[in-house]
Amino acid sequence: MAGGGFAASSGGGTEFEAKITPIVIISCIMAATGGLMFGYDVGVSGGVTEMAPFLEKFFPAVHEKVNDPGLNSNYCKYDNEGLQLFTSSLYLAGLIATFFASYTTRSFGRRPTMLIAGLFFIIGVCLNAGAQDLAMLIVGRILLGCGVGFANQAVPLFLSEIAPTRIRGGLNILFQLNVTVGILFANLVNYGTAKIAGGWGWRLSLGLAGIPAGLLTIGALLVVETPNSLIERGRLDQGKAVLRRIRGTDNIEPEFNELVEASRVAKLVKHPFRNLLMRKNRPQLIIALSLQVFQQFTGINAIMFYAPVLFTTVGFGSDAALYSSVILGAVNVLSTIVSIYSVDKLGRRLLLLEAGVQMFLSQVVIAVILGLKVTDHSDNLSHGYAIFVVILVCTFVSAFAWSWGPLGWLIPSETFPLETRSAAQSVTVCVNLVFTFVIAQAFLSMLCVFKFGIFLFFSAWVLVMSFFVFFLLPETKNVPIEEMTEMVWKKHWLWKRFMSDVGDEENNGKWGNSNIEMKNGQIHN
Repeated sequence: MAGGGFAASSGGGTEFEAKITPIVIISCIMAATGGLMFGYDVGVSGGVTEMAPFLEKFFPAVHEKVNDPGLNSNYCKYDNEGLQLFTSSLYLAGLIATFFASYTTRSFGRRPTMLIAGLFFIIGVCLNAGAQDLAMLIVGRILLGCGVGFANQAVPLFLSEIAPTRIRGGLNILFQLNVTVGILFANLVNYGTAKIAGGWGWRLSLGLAGIPAGLLTIGALLVVETPNSLIERGRLDQGKAVLRRIRGTDNIEPEFNELVEASRVAKLVKHPFRNLLMRKNRPQLIIALSLQVFQQFTGINAIMFYAPVLFTTVGFGSDAALYSSVILGAVNVLSTIVSIYSVDKLGRRLLLLEAGVQMFLSQVVIAVILGLKVTDHSDNLSHGYAIFVVILVCTFVSAFAWSWGPLGWLIPSETFPLETRSAAQSVTVCVNLVFTFVIAQAFLSMLCVFKFGIFLFFSAWVLVMSFFVFFLLPETKNVPIEEMTEMVWKKHWLWKRFMSDVGDEENNGKWGNSNIEMKNGQIHN
């Protein structure tokens, strides 16, 4: 798997020799299983909430509405705060956990943080699979949420730091690829377990989350720590040895020197969260937080959480709804693979802009079809229209999967300087989970109120975020991770205004005007 050496450069940046070594590929694959667990949790919740035994045991009011023709309403039959809390409690726990994960990531490293995530996942899976009442079910989901918070904090950083610059985008997207594989795996499992006689299929669905949980835990024990983290924590010799090992060459001095200098600057920062608000970090922070908000307001999680429910709502039978969700999951996986191969060739901006057009048009057409053909108490769509809705949803999902899905995580993880990277990732994950929670908690109620208009609501957001990308998002393709400030932010038509005359002098926890720059592994005043 080792390849020939190449120079990862862009636009006059420092050239670092690096081979695509087996240890890098294996480490990235193992670490990215954190995404597998996240994806499985997203996919499994929508499926089990379609299973009658699960609803009857934990949500009898919903079970009654679904099965009573007098109470049945296409758009409102799943509107229940408790049911939404089952899904969204995971994300509420995750956003709280990510602040603790920021501390462990910076103080102990990326690898131990992934191990903690794996342990949270395993305990949460055991509680969910063995749940006897709603409280036990929710506690299990909360522990799974803690695992999500720790995994989403550490894994994207790990992938961005260990990967050579030239293929950093593709390897980082392994996390999102595993998210999509997890969703597909969950959809396949739900399709099978829904047919199990005896009413215990939902336990198997929730329990099989132990497979990705175990893979992440084992992976965290086997992978190497990133040289960035080792150097940041003062382990220079160990960091240098790991850098030599993962790059597959002895010519590592330029990259090592740059990491050392980045670490020295990072150690001047005593309050990384406070530093995020400093003028020179505002462009990265605005971009990172906006991407998280926009990612959720594409409507993707609403569709992926509740795909079986959504397809049942528009007229599919229960089995057909689960089958359609499997198709959706497969499209998600294949489209994410497209992103892996194209992100470092076509760039981040082009993928986001093309996807904006595709997502906008597909959602508008879905809204028109549902508005014309699905009333609150209609029995079903015609076969032709039902198939067309599935195709349009797949069109939407494919666009998201090669753009906002992976790039929403990739871009924030690669744009911040080392001194604020861990804190920034924590805030990024927190904001993502806040809005994931909001959408998960509100979607079924919004579906009840907006009906087909829910797709027009999300399509309007897609239009806004596309304009944001066109005017405000700079390209980060093939730029060395420690040179983002010089190569990207200082050259952008708007963000360069925040970068001028900003130094690294610390005075009582605040930045002064000493105008320190880092070039080619050296600090220049």
